[in-house]
Amino acid sequence: MNESEFFVLFTLAQIVLALIIFTVIFRVGKFTVNYLMHNTTLKNSALFNIREYFPEEEIPALRQIYYLSMILIFTVTMLYILFSWGPEIVNIAYIDIILSCFLATKIKPDSLKHKLMLLLLVPFGSINFLIFGVTFVNLVDIIHAPLYLYFVKMYYHKFVEFTETNSLGITIILLYSIIFISFIVTMIVENVSPLNSLVMVSNAFTSNGYSILGSSGWGKINSLVLVWSGFLLSGVGTATLTVAIVMKHVDKEFDRLEKLVKKNK
Repeated sequence: MNESEFFVLFTLAQIVLALIIFTVIFRVGKFTVNYLMHNTTLKNSALFNIREYFPEEEIPALRQIYYLSMILIFTVTMLYILFSWGPEIVNIAYIDIILSCFLATKIKPDSLKHKLMLLLLVPFGSINFLIFGVTFVNLVDIIHAPLYLYFVKMYYHKFVEFTETNSLGITIILLYSIIFISFIVTMIVENVSPLNSLVMVSNAFTSNGYSILGSSGWGKINSLVLVWSGFLLSGVGTATLTVAIVMKHVDKEFDRLEKLVKKNK
């Protein structure tokens, strides 16, 4: 076997191996999600009831935040896959695999288009990068990465449809636009990777400074989760306190009016 034949066989083996690994991860993930979704005990548990953590009025806004957050995650992942920024590419490879599995569960292979999308969703490059390092198979990501643009568009339409259907304000899109533009500008003018830019913008937006917290990729991702979770929960806490104060005042006024009505009878 000459060198060119070995190269072809090795590349095919990488593609098949990535396909097998992704299929296994996808099946295990789908089984786990289905089990959790249909487990009566877990469904009735207060631990998994979002209404135990957030006021009823805040839940539609959380749905909006979810759609916009996914758009940002898709964009960052796509940029990393295409340009291989910094040491965080290892962490992004794991995220790419998880995202691909998640998106694959949203597609029903009932048409040729959807079957092709499922094939393009297989993160051949990320899986083989984690196993073999940089290989020829990584070039497949040139097709895989732009697929995220399709999901960016899809999730944006979902956001708009959900917002209009539930008669919600779109002020959040202005907030998101400011963050997204700042993310791009910071990445260019500060000459930093997408993840570092996102950490810097998040810290600046939440008044935690303009520095990069975390020296590793997972450390930076953890700091992002902490920053935005704290920001979201503090907003919910403020809203809950405001509602409690208003309701207490309304109850007092109602009691006063009720006494006046009884007195005048």
